[in-house]
Amino acid sequence: MSERFDFTGDELAPAYRAAVDAIEAGDLVVLPTDTVYGLAADAFKADAVQRLLDAKGRGRDMPPPVLISVVESLDALATDIPDSGRKLAQEFWPGPLTVICHAQTSLMWDLGETQGTVALRVPDHENTRELLSRTGPLAVSSANKSGQPAALDVYDAEEQLQDSVAVYLDGGEVTGGQPSTIVDITGDTPHVVRLGALSLAQLRAVVPEVTTDLEDDDEKPAEEEKPAEEEKSAGEEIPAGEEKPAGEEKPAGEEKPAGEEKLAGEEKRVEEEKPADEVEPTDQPVEASKQQDEKPTEPDVRPAD
Repeated sequence: MSERFDFTGDELAPAYRAAVDAIEAGDLVVLPTDTVYGLAADAFKADAVQRLLDAKGRGRDMPPPVLISVVESLDALATDIPDSGRKLAQEFWPGPLTVICHAQTSLMWDLGETQGTVALRVPDHENTRELLSRTGPLAVSSANKSGQPAALDVYDAEEQLQDSVAVYLDGGEVTGGQPSTIVDITGDTPHVVRLGALSLAQLRAVVPEVTTDLEDDDEKPAEEEKPAEEEKSAGEEIPAGEEKPAGEEKPAGEEKPAGEEKLAGEEKRVEEEKPADEVEPTDQPVEASKQQDEKPTEPDVRPAD
């Protein structure tokens, strides 16, 4: 049976005690972060991590990140950290940055098929960092079923995960709503593998050489304006090659007197005065051309977990 505890205000002792007991027992805890609600397990208990993956409906090919309480824990869990990666961590921790590092080979844990790496983050949530200082590193993924939207409040998390979680910590609705940005720092140059709460521009302001194969909305150029000569207006003049010769215009003095019946031959002559290919263009094809030139806006699709 799951329990829910208030994780706001000053009376947090019952929440901390229940969460620590659950983690030590190998159970799962849902907690708030600065981005979305997270589903947490003891990173050093393989059965607990597997329970987390099962609750989400994930396989071992998608190992969870690990949350830590302070920047200084980076060197205890990771090795061969480049200066550029360390700069990013120091600048954006606590915050919505996850870095993929080479894991310390001496660590006795099993997070899944990590290929010798670990994804680390320090969340910008004071109460959750305090909990992390009591439990140690926690394997944490977004609190939702895989493929579903990440939970932004504890009730959404409860609806999705139900009794698979022992303790729910209610920190109210989170204000972030976007997942963290993930940067791979296992190589010589930091490489963004997921864009989230931090934009490419923010990262490059600290480390200009950051690369990515993704497209950042903040980096997209504004839609190009149409050249003036392509713009159409209601009062647009007919192109020079299509102007009607002055002699073809019907002088006012040639109007038929009122009541005079038009002969069949005259009707035919009037129709022949203006060839079909010299009819003034209408606005309809112009509007169609505009619609074809406009670029469709690409949806901003970002992973929820």
